[in-house]
Amino acid sequence: MEDVSFDLRRGEVHVLAGENGAGKSTLMKILSGVHTGYDGTIRWEGERVRFVSPQEAVARGISMIHQELSLIESLSAVDNIFLGRERVFPGGWIRHREQVAQTQDLFRRLDLDVDLHRPIGEFPMSVRQMIEIARALAFDARLLIMDEPTSSLNEPEVIRLFALIRELKQTCAIVYISHKMDEIYQLADRITVLRDGRHIITADAGALPQKELVRHLVGRELGAYFPVRQKTTGSMALEAKQVSLPSPPDQSRVVIRDISFVARAGEIVGFAGLQGSGNSELFQGLFGVYRRELRGTITLEGQPYIPSSPRHAIASRLALLTHDRKGTGLIPEFSTGPNITLASLMNTSPGGWMHPGREHELATRYRQDLTIRLATMNQPVRELSGGNQQKVVLAKWLETRPRVLLLDEPTRGVDVGAKHEIYEWMNRWTEEGMCILLITSELPELLALADRILVMHRGAIGAEFSRADATQGKIIRAAMGEDGLTIDRDAKGEGIEDPNGLEARKTSCY
Repeated sequence: MEDVSFDLRRGEVHVLAGENGAGKSTLMKILSGVHTGYDGTIRWEGERVRFVSPQEAVARGISMIHQELSLIESLSAVDNIFLGRERVFPGGWIRHREQVAQTQDLFRRLDLDVDLHRPIGEFPMSVRQMIEIARALAFDARLLIMDEPTSSLNEPEVIRLFALIRELKQTCAIVYISHKMDEIYQLADRITVLRDGRHIITADAGALPQKELVRHLVGRELGAYFPVRQKTTGSMALEAKQVSLPSPPDQSRVVIRDISFVARAGEIVGFAGLQGSGNSELFQGLFGVYRRELRGTITLEGQPYIPSSPRHAIASRLALLTHDRKGTGLIPEFSTGPNITLASLMNTSPGGWMHPGREHELATRYRQDLTIRLATMNQPVRELSGGNQQKVVLAKWLETRPRVLLLDEPTRGVDVGAKHEIYEWMNRWTEEGMCILLITSELPELLALADRILVMHRGAIGAEFSRADATQGKIIRAAMGEDGLTIDRDAKGEGIEDPNGLEARKTSCY
């Protein structure tokens, strides 16, 4: 990042936009005291400051919600919110009741109804994201920095968060980082674009049309945001009949119940649903994460298929990109080559012997094919931007030569340019005969990419729409059970049958 200037006004939502690696998070980490080695001047509330730690920034009224959650999964919600900032009596004893009461007040503001003392690792990702937001709100911030806060939230939770943001901006300034165009134009008073570590433009949102914003983001005309899709349906790739997944401990309840669907070669089949609807669990079950506990009949390219393990799924040419690239997609300390070959070691290491030259050759090819931006081939993937990390995960699964590719939130945390590339690749892969099953929380993306959309509600398929018939309203109503009466339970993470009870039975997703 070089010679960047940025200003913020009281009472505004200032959207900070840019491609992955543009410097958005770095700039905000400087402002919030995470990065201390920088040149330049920061003035906060009229005073020149140089924060040496996040704690000092918080003490001055600056809180940041990071894109990568900073919670400790073994601790409760209360302990996470006050970690390092505990309320204490003289002598060091924690004011536990005071912390619980304040946490309850925060959760009421967020309409979040969960057990305050339960380890947060047992909650769905969306609930953990809301707890992260509550943590930032706990100390009366006068500047609130939100870095991709909706990346793990479903539609009702996003609506609640946006209402809260509009309320909060009456008393504090908000910096909002997002790659989602609909979010930017719903919330922004002003927009600042960074590209390649430099300031490009700052303008009122109303004076910066979307087409012009995209041009500033990527530095070129991008053409249609969603490329034109030509459906080329082939033979049956995957068929599921009466598929169910019981929930522990007594297995008298189900996470997935009696699901039947077909997907053909060359087709993109979209899966929609609220958090806890069972769509991610369905994908994990098909990939063998739950061993042989997925019940029903499954046919893969005309052959009976029992998803007994991820290894078996990969050998059967079925692959899963999960929604959590940090937790189940990558080994952050490894470089690009070892991460790309992680799921195909039998091919790249014949006889059990590593072949660094072959690994380097593959990594170089995918670096060129998928335009992965690296400083060096030995750079740990944790140092890459979110979009480039996602490209590494995609490369890993492409190297397994899948015929059926399950994509769970493939563009989460990915900038507009990289999204456009992924859309074009999906079209190309299906033209070559691949079948893609797609989960995405971005409804415009789902409507533009999917040939058919299956909407899940409480573990079952509640509706199916063709591309021509699907609308955002129809999908949301079907996801909510049409009458909308079930939204609170699903949105609060107390979904169909607590799918997180399945954690103990999961096997590695690589």
